[in-house]
Amino acid sequence: MNQAKPIILKIGGSAITDKTGELAANTQIINRIAEEIKRADLDNLIVVHGGGSFGHPTAAKYGIKDGYKDDPTQKLGFAETHHVMTVLNGLVMDSLIWHEIPAVSVAPSSCMVTENGKVKFFDETVFQAMAKMIFTPVLYGDAVLDEKLGFTVLSGDQIVAYLALKYNAEKIVVGVDTDGLFDSDPKTNPNAKPYKHLTLAELKLIQPKLGKAEGTDVTGGMAGKIAELIPAIEQGIPVTITGATKALSIYRALTDQSVLGTVIEKT
Repeated sequence: MNQAKPIILKIGGSAITDKTGELAANTQIINRIAEEIKRADLDNLIVVHGGGSFGHPTAAKYGIKDGYKDDPTQKLGFAETHHVMTVLNGLVMDSLIWHEIPAVSVAPSSCMVTENGKVKFFDETVFQAMAKMIFTPVLYGDAVLDEKLGFTVLSGDQIVAYLALKYNAEKIVVGVDTDGLFDSDPKTNPNAKPYKHLTLAELKLIQPKLGKAEGTDVTGGMAGKIAELIPAIEQGIPVTITGATKALSIYRALTDQSVLGTVIEKT
């Protein structure tokens, strides 16, 4: 990697797609996020995006998360899950390139292998070469091969935490479809109270109360997202969760400005 610690931006599938639909991208939000990434002008940025209504319904249909069950149709499902994620990734890449960001897509299925759903092997050769030349790598939740299960779903959140720990990230910014974490679902409860700052201990206390995602989500919704990020927080890497659907939130979080959302730190 280049000398600067990386900043890792996770763009939630809930923000850039309609998770209650199927293959429903929100191109307006994708374009605005790309504009804010360009404006932030960071040469140490790694981008990871979720699957939303592209990857999750297909993965659920074929049971990809639980591994290969000697059902040949699952092989087609694995291929289809990966393919629809490349379609969504293509839309993200279109916008990043159009905004003149030197972004390059990196398919996790081509460089990562898991064991029982956890990353075991990562071929970082190309990744490191890209960092030296100051490209912006763009990864995504993907269907990947697994040494025990045959294959599984590797979430974007696990990729974020893995890379953050491996490269000692400066911080993680997570863009979702709400303005951070709340004590109840703000979409259904107008009186839901936001958490502006949480320590690791406080986060673990509220984690069981975090709601499930709308639509199909094979990676556990917000609770699953937090579970994957906890190891990075334990290592002292701060996480900001903010609303990717709201103008300037991603830009402000990337550039260390005050932002509407939740800041999570070890202590």
